[in-house]
Amino acid sequence: MNPTMTAAPAARMTALLALLERVPLGVFQLLFRIAVGAVYWNAGLTKLASWQTTLTLFAQEYQVPVLPPEFAAYMATTVELTCPVLLFLGLATRLATLPMLGQAVVIQLFVYPESWIEHLSWAAMLLFILTRGPGPISLDRFVAPLLRGGAAR
Repeated sequence: MNPTMTAAPAARMTALLALLERVPLGVFQLLFRIAVGAVYWNAGLTKLASWQTTLTLFAQEYQVPVLPPEFAAYMATTVELTCPVLLFLGLATRLATLPMLGQAVVIQLFVYPESWIEHLSWAAMLLFILTRGPGPISLDRFVAPLLRGGAAR
């Protein structure tokens, strides 16, 4: 095979990779916030749609240890309807990831251990947001300097 024929696809691949590396981190931070937030938000809306069914599920299927089913249902629904809003806005973002991560761990360990791929995906996005922050497209970016006593940049 002619070496010049294989060099052209390699050069195109290198150029493509260089272009992809220029995608700003903030794009991924925003996409992860929306993606994982939507999962939790939809779960919360489903629980609200039929509260009696939710209570039955927590009593019979979910059976979270230590917590009474009704309390666990309220707690899960509260996390699912408040934390995603904070993620969408990028407000108190890192703090909002913590109850969501906790809920993902509880679901993985005690409710649906066979769904580890899905839970790992949620946890990976949440851990990325927790460790890298919400990104430039967030209210946190504007609030943080005000809390430190400076102006937003």
